Amino acid sequence: MNNELAKLLLAIQFLTRLPVPGIFRYTETRMAGSTAYYPLVGILIGSLIAAVFWISTLIFPHTVSVILAIIAGLLVTGAFHEDGLADTFDGIGGGMTVEKSLEIMKDSRLGTYGAAALGLALALKATALVSLPATVLLIAFPAAHGLSRLSSVITIATSKYVRGEGKSKPVATGASPATLAIACLTGAAIGLALFGLLPLAPFLGGIAGLCTGHILMRCFFEFKLKGYTGDTLGAVQQASEIGFYLGVLACP
Repeated sequence: MNNELAKLLLAIQFLTRLPVPGIFRYTETRMAGSTAYYPLVGILIGSLIAAVFWISTLIFPHTVSVILAIIAGLLVTGAFHEDGLADTFDGIGGGMTVEKSLEIMKDSRLGTYGAAALGLALALKATALVSLPATVLLIAFPAAHGLSRLSSVITIATSKYVRGEGKSKPVATGASPATLAIACLTGAAIGLALFGLLPLAPFLGGIAGLCTGHILMRCFFEFKLKGYTGDTLGAVQQASEIGFYLGVLACP
């Protein structure tokens, strides 16, 4: 039990800027196993965002509350996944070869492709969220953040890490059957809760949109890279999350 709690705390530390007590010893094995709890951490992130949104609606109009919720998400995660999205588009758009793409993705500077992708992604997310009613958003935030991080875990489990270095990173070692099972069970629990809280049409639309975002983003970078990096996992998360919102919006 202590080992699993350590993995959960490492997942929170890796995916967020939230303070985590250093009560367990770090090991590479625990860090690799922490991916099992990415969807659970996603629920935590989404719940915090939903709380900020709900409190904001007591004071501000709907549009302002949505923007504040997005800002809260960026602060909680340190724009971790958004950075991966921008780096992915810079690398794929600017690199003629796999090696050049990977080199560009390691560069901390933001290029034209990354800036355009990040700006459009945030604009699309904000527009979709503003168009959804508050009652739906309070459900959608935790669900979208939890399921989109499951989307990243599935990528780890079904693809290969393409960088030669950084093998101590959790994203580089793949996902064991036990790790994948925990992540998928969490995702299934999210799906069951979502099925009970949303009407059938937006539920199915959200799941379809999430899957579409996952597939399209993986096709975008795997066609060239033949695998994934830490940055592309952020891109998958963002595409899946936005896809979920668009799917719910498309099926009222």
